Amino acid sequence: MRVKFRNYNADNYLTLILIHIGMAFALHFFRPIGKLIFIGVFLYFFLKIILVPNQEKVRMVLLGCAYFVGAEVLFRMTKSGLSYEASKYLVILFTLMGIFYRGVSGKGYPYFIYLILLVPAIVVASITLTFDASFRTNIAFVLSGPVCLGIAALFCYDRKVPQKTVLEVLNYMMLPIITTTCYLFLYTPSIKDVLTSTASNSATSGGFGPNQVATVLGLGMFTLVVRLFLRSPGTVLKVINLILFGAMTFRAFVTFSRGGVIAAVIVIAAFLWVLFWKSNYHQKNQILVSFFLFVIAALFTWVISSQQTGGLLDKRYANEDALGREKEDVATGRLDLFMEEMEGFVEHPFFGLGASRTKNMRVEAGIGHLPSHNEIGRLLSEHGIMGIITLLILIFAPLSYRSTNKKNIFFYAFLAFWFATINHSGMRIAAPSFIYALALLNVTYEKKPPVYRKQLK
Repeated sequence: MRVKFRNYNADNYLTLILIHIGMAFALHFFRPIGKLIFIGVFLYFFLKIILVPNQEKVRMVLLGCAYFVGAEVLFRMTKSGLSYEASKYLVILFTLMGIFYRGVSGKGYPYFIYLILLVPAIVVASITLTFDASFRTNIAFVLSGPVCLGIAALFCYDRKVPQKTVLEVLNYMMLPIITTTCYLFLYTPSIKDVLTSTASNSATSGGFGPNQVATVLGLGMFTLVVRLFLRSPGTVLKVINLILFGAMTFRAFVTFSRGGVIAAVIVIAAFLWVLFWKSNYHQKNQILVSFFLFVIAALFTWVISSQQTGGLLDKRYANEDALGREKEDVATGRLDLFMEEMEGFVEHPFFGLGASRTKNMRVEAGIGHLPSHNEIGRLLSEHGIMGIITLLILIFAPLSYRSTNKKNIFFYAFLAFWFATINHSGMRIAAPSFIYALALLNVTYEKKPPVYRKQLK
């Protein structure tokens, strides 16, 4: 298998970038337009999935899901979505439409089992959740992510798609993240004016949760690295993508939320490692040149970010406060939440506390509406033994598939993004669910046409 370095319509790519930068200005100066954009994008993909020929439906489902995954945090921070969990619901809707039109692989049965194993926690929650807790809202909040993962995995499992479609999916994911990045610059043009400490900062995150913003920006960093290494044949395109990468990385840094940035580093490293070893000698030379430019851009961005934050960024990643004193808790409270969830598992090991019960218990204790930051801890505490089984399925089902199909060069990067994200941000956004499912695709590569030589007589 050879990795393809393909050319593409540069003008169309640049046009799409300019359109999405324009969207950021529209959202910043006229916020109500956000709902029109949301509805318009939904109708576009919904109708496309219905109307395109049968052989194009898989591609269109993946593109629709990818766009809403990339746009989810943008729609949340600008209050443009029809509901807070709208992107997860749309990923579920689009993949169900894909299943309706194209069916599922019989080999994907582990994900049927996975979805069934989520049901007992709902039954237990109907008994354990307190009267003042909204049963529907709480259940939807904690299970929309896992259900989204299960249905997307069923749709993607062993689904044959060409490599160019996977690259197109990553492109559609990246475009709304460019809008998010531009919107953040408009929302907080001066970083120095809003920084007071080394804690995560909502003012530099568009007035929204820094954790979610950093996560989606980290995803955008990864998609831009893929484009830089696989779809930037000319110097101009390389420079444009490096500028976009630098802007996105800068905004991820200044959220002061480390999880999304660290996850991006892990995912990019996994992708570049596989790409390098799967490439031929000539392609490895190209990769080394692009890697040199990439490292220079990353270091330059760090220096600019450090200067703009007055050195607070360096202290944040050194786990120090604004005065340079080392913080005791490197996990910023996440470890305490995880240990609480482990106590819940020990006390209720068989069927768990019930879906959303851990958050409900924190409300009862007067701690507040603190959602879980770690999906593994939540699975164990709220699902008990069922949670252990679901976790084993999620880890070993893709690894088992990989043992017989090693064509997807993004496999380890996708799986790494899922695992890193659920360990610092749970499944609050649709990205880890959909990216996990992409690891299960059966990626195909174009074969070179045979060369026919005329026989000499």
